[in-house]
Amino acid sequence: MADAAEVPGGYVRRLVDDKLDELLPELPAILLDGPKGVGKTATALQRCHTIRRLDVSANRELIEADPDLVGDGAPPILVDEWQRAPVVWDAVRRLVDHDPSGGRFILTGSPPAQGTHSGAGRITTVRMRTLSLPERNLTTPTVSLRALLAGERPPVAGLCPLKLADYVDEIMQGGFPGMRRLSGRALNQQLDGYLERIVDHDLAEAGLPVRRPATVRAWLRAYAGATATTTSWEKIRDAATSDMASKPARSTTSVYEELLTSMRILDPLEAWLPTLNHLGRLTAAPKHHLVDPSLAVRLLNRTRRHLLAGDDGSLPRVRDGSLLGGLFESLAALSIRVLAQTAEAHTYHLRTMGGRHEVDLIVEGPEGIVAFEVKLAASVTDQDVQHLRWLQETIGDDLVDAAVLTTGPDAYRRRDGIGVIPLGLLGP
Repeated sequence: MADAAEVPGGYVRRLVDDKLDELLPELPAILLDGPKGVGKTATALQRCHTIRRLDVSANRELIEADPDLVGDGAPPILVDEWQRAPVVWDAVRRLVDHDPSGGRFILTGSPPAQGTHSGAGRITTVRMRTLSLPERNLTTPTVSLRALLAGERPPVAGLCPLKLADYVDEIMQGGFPGMRRLSGRALNQQLDGYLERIVDHDLAEAGLPVRRPATVRAWLRAYAGATATTTSWEKIRDAATSDMASKPARSTTSVYEELLTSMRILDPLEAWLPTLNHLGRLTAAPKHHLVDPSLAVRLLNRTRRHLLAGDDGSLPRVRDGSLLGGLFESLAALSIRVLAQTAEAHTYHLRTMGGRHEVDLIVEGPEGIVAFEVKLAASVTDQDVQHLRWLQETIGDDLVDAAVLTTGPDAYRRRDGIGVIPLGLLGP
């Protein structure tokens, strides 16, 4: 897959670039952590003077013979696909111990495996995801997440040109930089090829030779069907193997979960578990998300017409509610997570035991909490904000702001102070 540097028109600046420009002069080594195809190499190339591509066998053999050679050259030094030669991790750590001056290394690839030194204090991890909506340059955002997190209840206003069909198009197009120029059959082929490589090659490279690729594909399809839900792993496994006489053991499917998460193909949203006594009965189950909702669409073989018509086809029975609603929430979660990272905040979801109360997205920053509900609708009713009101009554001033993200045109504040924000108008 092409990354952002190879797209006609050149590199498109990302929100993570601002963070890197701030961190790199002071930190000796940074790991850009994310799945294949999100543009890690392209982003690193914007600021590195020496390049070591470890997916090239000659380069890899040289470094494996003498790992300390990785430090030769003008900094910053890009170590691309570092996990192809794991000895380089400890080599970088040693070199940083010897000279901790800023701006020495950028590594791209997967996070270190269990049993490897974490690199804590030497190698700082910066997460990269696919393009958020603001990074796709579809609109001019008028509402700042950073301002909401500041707790000053800023004005909420603006008119969004995006309609439901536009959001569906963005869900299907996806946020992989190298695929943004593609459409129709070419885009579908690229997405299919991406998924096939995961099953046929990447899992084996990560330590899991796949004997039955069809079983892994069925599991991924069931996971895609559970997008934006807290469906149990057992239900996902059962949905994936409903037509099999012999189901794989939980220990087998848990390996899929672990490796696909470490490869950043699965991007689960963790539950918010504060230490407040009055929020003690919260579920710890994550919400299921793939790295990009476009992959879920391809796994489930849905088209634009299907999604707009509410035709979920032979969707694995692992969810309540519409598939499109879950995909729109997944698109919102992707954007919020990218935006929250720029604001030094963390993103979660909230669900009480039994599901009596749920809040789709919780963003926790230094000043408090901003809560979001995600609604596949153009208008907002009192019923749509009932969980936000409950949270406000429960945690009081710790909730510094709250809003509903919609597909509608208008951004405004309701009389109760809760914001209504078209997803396309939310920016950093």
